[in-house]
Amino acid sequence: MLSDLRAESDELDALVAALPDEAWATPTPAPGWTVAHQIGHLVWTDHAALLAATDTDAFGAQLAELAADPDIAGHVDRGAAEYAALPPAELLRRWREARAALADALAAVPAGDKVPWFGPPMAPASMATARLMETWAHGLDVADGLGVVREPTDRIRGVAHIGVRTRDFAYVVHGETPPAEPFRVELDAPGGARWVWGPEDAAQRVTGPAVDFCLLVTQRAHPDDLAVVAEGPDAQRWLSIAQAFAGPPGTGREKGSR
Repeated sequence: MLSDLRAESDELDALVAALPDEAWATPTPAPGWTVAHQIGHLVWTDHAALLAATDTDAFGAQLAELAADPDIAGHVDRGAAEYAALPPAELLRRWREARAALADALAAVPAGDKVPWFGPPMAPASMATARLMETWAHGLDVADGLGVVREPTDRIRGVAHIGVRTRDFAYVVHGETPPAEPFRVELDAPGGARWVWGPEDAAQRVTGPAVDFCLLVTQRAHPDDLAVVAEGPDAQRWLSIAQAFAGPPGTGREKGSR
C-alpha cells in the first residue's frame, strides 16, 4: 500500500510540478477550491496522519479541538486555505516533505499496533489505503480543473477496497441501521482482472467497472452517470449514500457533471 501511495502521489506531483504559479489558482469541481486548495488539503491531512502515527497525545489534542468545532467542514476548509495561501513552490515542497515523512512513519509502526484517527483507530496499511484514496480523489479534482484526463491504474484497488469496507459507515452517517447481511461486490479492474468482495451467494450485489465504483464512493460523479449496477433494495440504497471518506455526508456531484 505504501508503494501504491507513493506512486499515486508522484503521478499527481508530476501533474502540478510544472504548472506556472497562476495555474495553481485554477478552480476545481469542489466549490471554492483551487488546485492549491486541493494540494493544501493533502498537506493538512498528511500532517494530521503523521501526528497520529508519531505523537498520539498531540493528535488527541488536535482531535479534541476538531470535535469542539461546530463547523467541522469549515475547519478542514480553513486548513486547506492556509496552505493554499503559500507560494506554489513552498506548498509543493511542504507536500513532498509531509507525504515522505508520513510514509516513513507508517512503515515504522510496530506490527499489530494501530494509529488513532478521526474515526476508529486504523492499522498502518489501512491508513496508507485511506491516504491513497484521498490522494486519488483530490488528484482527480486537480485533473478535472486542469482539463486533464488521467488513465486509471490498478492502484485504485485500494480505493475500491476502502469503499467496500465503509459500507456500514455510509448508513450510520445518514442515521440508518446498516444491513445485517454482507453484499457481494464484483468490479472489473482497469488491468482486466475481476475484483470481488463478499460471499458469492449474497442476495444484495453491486457490479460494474472498478473506476466507476471508485468515482461513486469518493462522490466524484453522480450515480446516474456511472455504470455501477445494484441488485436488491439495500444495495440500491447504498449506491445512493456511499462515501469512502470520513466526516458528515457529502453532497456529491450533480447529474451530468461528468
